[in-house]
Amino acid sequence: MPFELQDLSGTFSVGDIALALSLSFVLSAMIGWIYRFTHRNISYSQSYVQTLVILGMLIALIMLVVGSNIARAFALVGALSVVRFRNAIKETRDVGFIFLVMGVGMACGTRFYTLAVVAAIAISLIIVLMYRFNWFASNVQRQVVKVQVPPTGNYTEFIQDVLIRYTSEFELVSMETIRGGALTEMMYTVRLKKGAEPGELINALAERTGGQRVTVLTGYDQTDL
Repeated sequence: MPFELQDLSGTFSVGDIALALSLSFVLSAMIGWIYRFTHRNISYSQSYVQTLVILGMLIALIMLVVGSNIARAFALVGALSVVRFRNAIKETRDVGFIFLVMGVGMACGTRFYTLAVVAAIAISLIIVLMYRFNWFASNVQRQVVKVQVPPTGNYTEFIQDVLIRYTSEFELVSMETIRGGALTEMMYTVRLKKGAEPGELINALAERTGGQRVTVLTGYDQTDL
Protein backbone atom coordinates (compact mmCIF):
# COMPACT_ATOMS: atom_id res chain seq x y z
CA MET A 1 0.00 0.00 0.00
CA PRO A 2 1.61 3.29 -1.06
CA PHE A 3 2.11 5.93 1.61
CA GLU A 4 1.64 9.55 0.60
CA LEU A 5 2.05 12.66 2.71
CA GLN A 6 -0.63 15.07 1.59
CA ASP A 7 -0.45 18.74 2.47
CA LEU A 8 -3.87 20.41 2.47
CA SER A 9 -2.50 23.92 3.00
CA GLY A 10 -3.15 24.67 -0.66
CA THR A 11 -6.77 25.40 0.14
CA PHE A 12 -5.61 28.87 1.25
CA SER A 13 -2.56 30.91 0.39
CA VAL A 14 0.21 32.20 2.63
CA GLY A 15 -1.26 35.66 2.14
CA ASP A 16 -4.62 34.46 3.47
CA ILE A 17 -2.93 33.03 6.56
CA ALA A 18 -0.89 36.16 7.19
CA LEU A 19 -3.86 38.48 6.68
CA ALA A 20 -6.24 36.45 8.86
CA LEU A 21 -3.78 36.14 11.75
CA SER A 22 -2.53 39.73 11.48
CA LEU A 23 -6.01 41.21 11.34
CA SER A 24 -7.23 39.05 14.23
CA PHE A 25 -4.19 40.18 16.25
CA VAL A 26 -4.79 43.88 15.54
CA LEU A 27 -8.51 43.72 16.30
CA SER A 28 -8.08 41.55 19.40
CA ALA A 29 -5.36 43.89 20.69
CA MET A 30 -7.70 46.83 20.11
CA ILE A 31 -10.42 45.04 22.08
CA GLY A 32 -7.87 44.36 24.83
CA TRP A 33 -7.05 48.06 25.08
CA ILE A 34 -10.77 48.88 25.18
CA TYR A 35 -11.17 46.39 28.04
CA ARG A 36 -8.25 47.97 29.92
CA PHE A 37 -9.56 51.50 29.35
CA THR A 38 -13.13 50.73 30.49
CA HIS A 39 -12.24 48.42 33.40
CA ARG A 40 -13.56 49.83 36.69
CA ASN A 41 -12.94 47.19 39.34
CA ILE A 42 -9.77 46.24 41.19
CA SER A 43 -9.38 42.77 39.70
CA TYR A 44 -7.67 43.84 36.46
CA SER A 45 -5.58 40.97 35.06
CA GLN A 46 -2.89 41.47 32.45
CA SER A 47 -2.96 37.73 31.82
CA TYR A 48 -6.67 37.89 30.97
CA VAL A 49 -6.13 40.64 28.38
CA GLN A 50 -3.23 38.78 26.82
CA THR A 51 -5.44 35.71 26.68
CA LEU A 52 -8.04 37.72 24.75
CA VAL A 53 -5.46 38.50 22.07
CA ILE A 54 -4.26 34.90 21.91
CA LEU A 55 -7.83 33.62 21.80
CA GLY A 56 -8.74 35.84 18.86
CA MET A 57 -5.78 34.59 16.83
CA LEU A 58 -6.39 31.00 17.89
CA ILE A 59 -10.02 31.10 16.77
CA ALA A 60 -8.91 32.52 13.41
CA LEU A 61 -6.45 29.64 13.07
CA ILE A 62 -9.14 27.09 13.97
CA MET A 63 -11.50 28.54 11.38
CA LEU A 64 -8.77 28.31 8.75
CA VAL A 65 -8.24 24.66 9.66
CA VAL A 66 -11.95 23.82 9.67
CA GLY A 67 -12.85 25.71 6.52
CA SER A 68 -16.09 24.21 5.18
CA ASN A 69 -15.24 20.66 6.24
CA ILE A 70 -17.93 19.38 8.63
CA ALA A 71 -15.87 16.36 9.68
CA ARG A 72 -12.99 18.59 10.80
CA ALA A 73 -15.41 20.82 12.70
CA PHE A 74 -16.79 17.90 14.73
CA ALA A 75 -13.28 16.56 15.31
CA LEU A 76 -12.16 19.93 16.74
CA VAL A 77 -15.25 20.14 18.94
CA GLY A 78 -14.42 16.73 20.39
CA ALA A 79 -10.77 17.64 20.89
CA LEU A 80 -11.52 20.98 22.59
CA SER A 81 -14.23 19.50 24.82
CA VAL A 82 -11.56 17.86 26.99
CA VAL A 83 -10.16 21.27 28.00
CA ARG A 84 -11.15 22.35 31.49
CA PHE A 85 -10.87 25.91 32.80
CA ARG A 86 -10.52 26.30 36.55
CA ASN A 87 -10.24 30.10 36.77
CA ALA A 88 -13.60 31.66 37.60
CA ILE A 89 -14.76 34.65 35.59
CA LYS A 90 -15.25 37.45 38.14
CA GLU A 91 -17.45 39.66 35.97
CA THR A 92 -20.13 38.81 33.46
CA ARG A 93 -18.65 41.65 31.39
CA ASP A 94 -15.47 39.61 30.96
CA VAL A 95 -17.49 36.86 29.28
CA GLY A 96 -18.76 39.40 26.76
CA PHE A 97 -15.20 40.32 25.78
CA ILE A 98 -14.34 36.64 25.35
CA PHE A 99 -17.24 36.17 22.96
CA LEU A 100 -16.32 39.40 21.16
CA VAL A 101 -12.77 38.28 20.36
CA MET A 102 -14.11 34.83 19.41
CA GLY A 103 -16.54 36.41 16.96
CA VAL A 104 -13.80 38.60 15.49
CA GLY A 105 -11.47 35.61 15.22
CA MET A 106 -14.16 33.56 13.47
CA ALA A 107 -14.81 36.38 10.99
CA CYS A 108 -11.07 36.71 10.25
CA GLY A 109 -10.59 32.95 9.95
CA THR A 110 -13.44 32.64 7.47
CA ARG A 111 -12.04 35.65 5.59
CA PHE A 112 -14.93 38.01 6.26
CA TYR A 113 -12.42 40.78 6.81
CA THR A 114 -14.76 43.74 6.35
CA LEU A 115 -17.28 42.20 8.75
CA ALA A 116 -14.55 41.65 11.35
CA VAL A 117 -13.31 45.25 11.15
CA VAL A 118 -16.74 46.89 11.14
CA ALA A 119 -18.11 44.70 13.94
CA ALA A 120 -15.05 45.14 16.17
CA ILE A 121 -15.02 48.93 15.77
CA ALA A 122 -18.80 49.31 16.18
CA ILE A 123 -19.02 47.15 19.32
CA SER A 124 -15.91 48.81 20.80
CA LEU A 125 -17.47 52.24 20.30
CA ILE A 126 -20.63 51.07 22.06
CA ILE A 127 -18.54 49.78 24.99
CA VAL A 128 -16.72 53.11 25.26
CA LEU A 129 -20.01 55.03 25.13
CA MET A 130 -21.50 52.88 27.90
CA TYR A 131 -18.38 53.50 29.98
CA ARG A 132 -18.19 57.23 29.24
CA PHE A 133 -21.85 58.01 29.98
CA ASN A 134 -22.24 55.36 32.71
CA TRP A 135 -25.28 53.70 31.15
CA PHE A 136 -27.62 51.63 33.33
CA ALA A 137 -25.92 52.70 36.57
CA SER A 138 -27.85 52.33 39.80
CA ASN A 139 -27.78 55.19 42.28
CA VAL A 140 -28.53 52.89 45.19
CA GLN A 141 -25.38 52.44 47.27
CA ARG A 142 -25.26 49.41 49.54
CA GLN A 143 -22.72 48.09 51.99
CA VAL A 144 -21.75 44.66 53.23
CA VAL A 145 -21.57 44.15 56.99
CA LYS A 146 -19.68 41.17 58.43
CA VAL A 147 -20.18 40.46 62.11
CA GLN A 148 -18.49 37.78 64.19
CA VAL A 149 -20.24 36.69 67.37
CA PRO A 150 -19.93 33.84 69.88
CA PRO A 151 -22.04 30.80 68.95
CA THR A 152 -24.07 31.03 72.16
CA GLY A 153 -26.35 33.88 73.06
CA ASN A 154 -29.11 35.78 71.29
CA TYR A 155 -26.82 38.07 69.32
CA THR A 156 -28.98 38.08 66.19
CA GLU A 157 -31.64 40.28 67.79
CA PHE A 158 -28.99 42.67 69.15
CA ILE A 159 -27.45 43.03 65.69
CA GLN A 160 -30.80 43.58 64.01
CA ASP A 161 -31.68 46.28 66.57
CA VAL A 162 -28.53 48.17 65.59
CA LEU A 163 -29.19 47.68 61.88
CA ILE A 164 -32.74 48.98 62.25
CA ARG A 165 -31.34 52.12 63.92
CA TYR A 166 -28.61 52.88 61.35
CA THR A 167 -29.90 51.41 58.08
CA SER A 168 -32.98 51.90 55.94
CA GLU A 169 -32.92 48.28 54.77
CA PHE A 170 -30.88 45.17 55.46
CA GLU A 171 -30.88 41.50 54.54
CA LEU A 172 -29.06 38.50 56.00
CA VAL A 173 -27.00 36.97 53.18
CA SER A 174 -25.06 34.19 54.90
CA MET A 175 -24.27 32.69 58.27
CA GLU A 176 -21.39 30.28 58.93
CA THR A 177 -19.18 29.01 61.73
CA ILE A 178 -15.50 29.94 61.70
CA ARG A 179 -12.41 29.09 63.76
CA GLY A 180 -13.55 25.54 64.32
CA GLY A 181 -16.97 26.59 65.63
CA ALA A 182 -15.62 29.10 68.14
CA LEU A 183 -17.39 31.97 66.35
CA THR A 184 -20.32 32.53 64.02
CA GLU A 185 -19.93 34.98 61.14
CA MET A 186 -23.01 36.68 59.75
CA MET A 187 -23.03 38.73 56.56
CA TYR A 188 -25.65 41.36 55.80
CA THR A 189 -26.25 43.65 52.85
CA VAL A 190 -27.42 47.02 54.14
CA ARG A 191 -28.27 50.52 53.00
CA LEU A 192 -27.18 53.18 55.46
CA LYS A 193 -29.63 55.89 56.44
CA LYS A 194 -28.91 59.40 55.26
CA GLY A 195 -26.33 60.96 57.58
CA ALA A 196 -25.24 57.65 59.12
CA GLU A 197 -21.53 56.90 58.94
CA PRO A 198 -19.94 53.43 58.63
CA GLY A 199 -17.78 54.15 61.68
CA GLU A 200 -20.86 54.77 63.84
CA LEU A 201 -22.35 51.47 62.67
CA ILE A 202 -19.12 49.61 63.48
CA ASN A 203 -18.94 51.08 67.00
CA ALA A 204 -22.58 50.29 67.72
CA LEU A 205 -22.21 46.70 66.53
CA ALA A 206 -18.97 46.21 68.46
CA GLU A 207 -20.77 47.16 71.67
CA ARG A 208 -23.38 44.46 71.07
CA THR A 209 -21.03 41.67 69.95
CA GLY A 210 -18.68 41.55 72.90
CA GLY A 211 -15.82 43.27 71.08
CA GLN A 212 -15.69 40.72 68.27
CA ARG A 213 -14.64 41.72 64.77
CA VAL A 214 -17.02 43.89 62.74
CA THR A 215 -16.33 44.77 59.09
CA VAL A 216 -18.21 47.19 56.83
CA LEU A 217 -17.43 47.08 53.11
CA THR A 218 -18.57 50.19 51.27
CA GLY A 219 -19.09 50.38 47.53
CA TYR A 220 -19.19 46.60 47.13
CA ASP A 221 -21.30 47.03 43.97
CA GLN A 222 -18.15 48.33 42.25
CA THR A 223 -15.69 46.02 44.01
CA ASP A 224 -14.91 42.36 43.44
CA LEU A 225 -15.38 40.27 46.57
